[in-house]
Formats: sequence, structure tokens, C-alpha cells
Amino acid sequence: MQKSKSDIHELLKSHFGYDGFRLNQQAIIESIMSGQDTLAIMPTGGGKSICYQLPALALDGVTVVISPLISLMQDQVTGLSENGIEAVYLNSSLNFDERKQAQEKLESGQAKIVYMAPEGVLNPNQVSFLRELDVALFAIDEAHCVSQWGHEFRQDYRRLFELREVFPKVPFLALTATADEKTRDDICAQLRLNKPNIFISSFDRANIRYSIQERESEIVQLEQFIRANHQDQCGIVYCLSRKKVEKVATELQRLGFNAVPYHAGLPKRTRERNQRRFDVEENLIVVATIAFGMGIDRPDVRFVAHLDLPKSIEGYYQETGRAGRDGEASQAWMIYGLADVVKLSQMLEQTDADPKYKKHAREKLNQMLGLCESLTCRRHYLLDYFGEDSPKECGNCDACLEPQDQWDATKEGQMLFSAIYRTGQSFGAGHVIDVLRGSKSAKIKERRHDQLSVYGIGQSLSKTDWNRIIRQCLTLGYIRITDWDYRSLGLTELCRPILRGEDTLMLKKMKSSMKAINRKKAPSTVHLDHGEDDLFARLRALRLELAKEKGIPPYMIFSDKSLHDMCAIKPENSDQMLMVHGVGQSKLDAYGSKFLDEIKQGASS
Repeated sequence: MQKSKSDIHELLKSHFGYDGFRLNQQAIIESIMSGQDTLAIMPTGGGKSICYQLPALALDGVTVVISPLISLMQDQVTGLSENGIEAVYLNSSLNFDERKQAQEKLESGQAKIVYMAPEGVLNPNQVSFLRELDVALFAIDEAHCVSQWGHEFRQDYRRLFELREVFPKVPFLALTATADEKTRDDICAQLRLNKPNIFISSFDRANIRYSIQERESEIVQLEQFIRANHQDQCGIVYCLSRKKVEKVATELQRLGFNAVPYHAGLPKRTRERNQRRFDVEENLIVVATIAFGMGIDRPDVRFVAHLDLPKSIEGYYQETGRAGRDGEASQAWMIYGLADVVKLSQMLEQTDADPKYKKHAREKLNQMLGLCESLTCRRHYLLDYFGEDSPKECGNCDACLEPQDQWDATKEGQMLFSAIYRTGQSFGAGHVIDVLRGSKSAKIKERRHDQLSVYGIGQSLSKTDWNRIIRQCLTLGYIRITDWDYRSLGLTELCRPILRGEDTLMLKKMKSSMKAINRKKAPSTVHLDHGEDDLFARLRALRLELAKEKGIPPYMIFSDKSLHDMCAIKPENSDQMLMVHGVGQSKLDAYGSKFLDEIKQGASS
């Protein structure tokens, strides 16, 4: 029999240890309980999984969760078990006996939640098995993958509408952290959602500080950032290529950091080992491609760093959202340069994708670059992109904390535009800069470009300065890339009034981020207000010991937030322990006495 609203709140507290719902969780759950198709847009770390896990306990029948990664399924099932909830997964990692056992749990009603990959759920044998069960709900996680406009393209996600044809009366719940209006409409259309209730929570992650710098010396900049802000803390560093992932991981190891690489080209055993280390080690830095992405469920990642420009704001938001899922202070830090723009644009042009898709992807890249070049608040730019109103200044991004000035670059713009024009709009940035700086290279002499009136007129600026000007002019639309094979630069109509002196060209001033490295341990960005650092350290050590005994990640026992709450409340008995954030009856039964003893011991010492 289906549970009531009061039962839902009781389940929330007893299984998950939460006193109330966050964001739109309650409204989403009520929509599902009423049998309505639902689309939920919630930020990473906003509690999307509760939106289907809780209804699964309350609804009659089985909830089928379609999830993108095997590692994510395994973590979810383990985490649910820690909360006293029986769940299973059906995927390619199981042998015959394991699969049979999982199916028997579903048939008997022992398990009410099953995780499956999109490829598996569409298998005819699996469809036949599901038809024999009483399916109450299909929950599609990472639903942006369904959309033709989504930033992650996965073909089997696009076929999930076929389930609607087989199970016409079963409600669908689609969940994602990032989807603009166009993508939301497309998700609803692709999944054939029937008059769905759409819930859009705030995209703001107020605990994340956004910082974006121009690339000067990326390893030095990365080292400075980590040592100054996140010494001995967990973080993720994203790179565009596998080769760069391995290089950066090696450099970080050489500098004394606990770092490992992760990308799809590594041997399976190495990937699994590094994933496992990420789950259990407190201070590990994973250097990865976006292959290390949707499977991340760890709440205490203190920073996400990008050493290459993401392809879209959606991708950037998804990846940075893996920091600070526990709500504690965290950072999203990125460096970028002209080479990123050219490389990503070239990669796009060389694909066999539909011209309409390419056009849309180019727009996404330009918007991402616009975030980097903007002088305004990063958070306001991000929230405005997703259609959310916000203050013009957030006070927690580099643009607000260290505003950059503009400078009048009209003269330099005229030099650049003239050089592009005089060389026939047929050469890339490197050649144009060589002409401007008066290079004596054979290539310049061969083409007689040393005879041009623009030859050597820009000697006062360095190559880095000119690259910066070119990148900003590309972003602002004064110039464009006309041939992707040769990366040739061409002019647009916007540069005419600049060349004629009828308008001014205002660009962002460069502010170097290169500073002397402080090799002393920097203070944590997570500020504790309970004044019980020693007790917190002891509780953390106890958590690690228990996690090792059970072979699970420490955060699955209690999050840092729960440990901080224990330090603040200092519970003396079971009833008081249930007041702690994240402590439900299941975890109280499993771990309560050990943590109460540790707290008591700390009080008497």
C-alpha cells in the first residue's frame, strides 16, 4: 500500500537522517507519488537521488533507475545498504549467479530499487524480465544525455523513449544538473513525457568560489593554487587529453602531491585501483579527462581545477559541481588560453556531426569563452546563462574579489586587423604575430611579408600579449577563424569602425597570477565554527578505521558535515545522536555507540 506524506517524512529521517527536504525535493516526490511524469533540474550535490530513492520505498512495485556508469551504480547500492535500504544493480559486471540472485531479490520484493545502464535496460531479455515485475517508476539520471543538444552524447540514452511504448502507464522521472530551456524541451520530447511537471531548483552553489586565470605556466600556477588553498585535501584536475593527464599527474607527484591519473586509455585494473583510492584516501588528487565524471559521489572534494577550456558552460558547471557536495567551502579554478579555443574549435570542425549540431556546439564554446573573458561576476554570468536572476556581484569569485580593469586597445587592434588584412586573411595567429613583431624567419621572407607596411609595427608587445589580444578579439567577434585546417584568421564587419577610428576597442587588462610559492601548509578553506578540531580529527580517524574494516568509502559511514555536527552538538545518548545531520536509525544502530564513546572520551580527556 502506498505511503502517505507523513510516512514520507518518517522515511526521510529514519533512513537518511534528514529532518527536512532541500530545494524542490518534496514537490518532486509528491509529483512522482501522484503518478505524474516529472523533469527535475537540480544542482550537483542538491540531493537528486533522494527524489527517486524515497518514492521507491513508498510506492508499490519496483523503481528502475537508469544510470550511466557501473561504478556509480555500485556506490549507490552500497550507500543505500548503509542506510538500511535493499537495492541491486543489473549490469555487465555480474556473473550468471550474481545476476540470478539480484533478479530473485526483485521478484520477491526484498529489493525495491534496481540500477541499470541504458544499454542494458533496452536489451530484449531485460525488457521481458521487467514486464514480469510491477514497475512503479523509471528514473533517468543524467537526463541531459537524452537531448540532441546535451553536452554529453550517448546514443542509447536517445532510445529510452522505447520504454514508454512498452510501459505506457509507468511514470518517468528525468533528472539532471544542467539543462537550458532548449535542452529541457528536448528532453521532454525525446522521452515522450506526458504533460510533465517541471521543477527547476536554483543553480547557485554558493559554497563554491569560481576563479579563472590566463595560462602562463600551468604547472607552476596549479602548484601555487593547491599549496595556497588545498594542501592535503581531495581534488580533481581536469585535462583535455590523455597524454596531458599523465604528464600533469607525474608533475604533481614530482612536486610531492598524492596524485594519480585517470582516463579511458589506462588499463582497467589501473583505473579501478585509482578510482578506489579516490574513494578512500583523504588527500588524493585525481588528474583526469571527463571520463572521470558522472560516477563521482564523494561529498568532500574541496577543489576542481581545469587546465583546459571545457566545451560548454553545461560541461563546466557539471564538472565544477563535483566540488563541495557537502556544502562546505570549495573552489572551482581554471586556466585557459588561445590554444584552447583553436584546439576545441578544430576538433569540432573535424567531426562528422550534423551542421546544425556543429553550429550549436560553436555557440556553446563561444559562451564558455565569454565566461572566461567577462569582467563581470562569474556566478552572475553562470546563473544568467541558465535563466536565473541573481545579484550583479556575489562576493565569492575572482571577478568580485579582485576586479580587472579595461584598457584602450584601439591602436593595437588597428595594427592587428591591418596585419590580418595585409597578409591576405590566410594565416594563423602565429604568423600574424611574427609579422607584427618583425620576425626574421624564412617563412616571413619567403612570402615577402617583411616588405609589408605592418611588418614590425607591434614589436613593443610580446607574443603572449598579442595572443591575448587575438583571443579577446575572437571572443568579441572582431575576427574569426576562416580555415580550420590552417587556423587562418579573417576579419568581420565589426572591425571596420575600429580601423576607421570611429570606435574604440576596450579589452581586459592582464593581471599576472604568478607569485612566489609559499611552501608552508596553507590554512584550509573549510572554516570550522565549533572549536573542536581535535575531536573532529578523532571522529575522522574512527570513521576511516570503520570504513577500512567494511571496505567502503569513509563518506558512506558519515559525511564531514555529520562529523562537524557531532562536534557542535556533542550528543550523549542515542536520542541526541539522532539529532545529528545524516544520522538515521540504520546508521545509529550500526555506528552510533562507537561514535558516542569517542565523543564521551573526548569530553573526559
